Amino acid sequence: MDMIVAYDIADPKRLNRVAKIIKDYGARVQKSIFEVKVDNKRFMEMKTRIENEIQPEEDGVKFFPLCEKCAATIENIGNGIFIDPDKEYYVY
Repeated sequence: MDMIVAYDIADPKRLNRVAKIIKDYGARVQKSIFEVKVDNKRFMEMKTRIENEIQPEEDGVKFFPLCEKCAATIENIGNGIFIDPDKEYYVY
């Protein structure tokens, strides 16, 4: 299933851990938004891993499933590719 995952995490350390978890399942498209493609088993695995990291009284994670028809109608303006400013770069 195609899904959008958005989060708001209060603590920077937890934020980094949650982002790394979601990266295991999909691609970051904005600072706190990922597109993932998972089956039910992988979704439950991802959700459990996230639940084990967050503090529900301070943090929030939302999962927006996209039906196949809806996923086929996604439109982008611009390049639609997130450039992670924290990623390592090599200068030659």
